[in-house]
Amino acid sequence: MLSELSIKAFLDKTASGSAVPGGGSMSAFLGAAAAALTEMVANLTIGKKGFDEVQEEMKSISASASELRAKLTSAIDKDSEAFEQVMAAFRLPKNSASEKEKRNSAVQEALKNAASVPMEVAEHAFEIMLLAQKTVTKGNKNAATDGLVGVIAARSAVLGSLCNVKTNLASIQDEAFAEKLSEQVRHLEKAVSEEGAPQCR
Repeated sequence: MLSELSIKAFLDKTASGSAVPGGGSMSAFLGAAAAALTEMVANLTIGKKGFDEVQEEMKSISASASELRAKLTSAIDKDSEAFEQVMAAFRLPKNSASEKEKRNSAVQEALKNAASVPMEVAEHAFEIMLLAQKTVTKGNKNAATDGLVGVIAARSAVLGSLCNVKTNLASIQDEAFAEKLSEQVRHLEKAVSEEGAPQCR
């Protein structure tokens, strides 16, 4: 599994020229890294003097970020598996009308999954982005830069994942499905834009 590789091995495999892992898995990785940084800042705030009023909030942030980190780590493999399913569907025989119909159906189902996985990653990463922002503004000031890197990584994970969603949507024939996900994409793009690009103070 990709998520169980060392960081060096994962990066080497990404750089190798194979189709997977690619941008989708890397977006999930960025989201998981952002979640870890968010947990870090929250945990560095818990129990520290001067932050009595945010103790419970930081505990909640840490727990939520931990749960999201697990989901995003799992998505590193899910995204690559989804891509491989698409490729496998395209390799199905198409010598007869029935084979062509079966192949098209398999391709379309695989494409839907390949669009749904990065959509979930984008949604989870956006949640992390918002949590990370809270650690920057309310958490331990000595770790504010760490929280800010978490915000930046999460934002990149959202935008990268949405690019992958849109790429797959372009080939999906189910108009209702495509419009539903397109609306989710537009909503998240707008939300990220309204949050603005994070700046180092």
